[in-house]
Amino acid sequence: MQPGYPSQPPAQVDNNMTMSIVAIFLFWPLAIPAIINASKVNPLLQQGDYAGAQAAAAESKKWSKWALIVGLSLWGISLLCCLGSVVLSAASNSALGY
Repeated sequence: MQPGYPSQPPAQVDNNMTMSIVAIFLFWPLAIPAIINASKVNPLLQQGDYAGAQAAAAESKKWSKWALIVGLSLWGISLLCCLGSVVLSAASNSALGY
């Protein structure tokens, strides 16, 4: 840093709290670590630990993505199973003459 020039504050780090909260509705076991890490970002920035804030944000994003992937996959599998049971039920009813 040169004398006489004000120091530039580092850019803000996205804490991914929104994605973590959305993820909790899909698969909460993986979303809890995402929320914990997201809540660490702002205090670390206030302490001046920019690298720590970036690491916590990256962890939050990782856990959120996994929660979204697992939650949407389980939701999709459930939907396919329900539709499959309806189709099989209709097919067996029509074969039996109901």
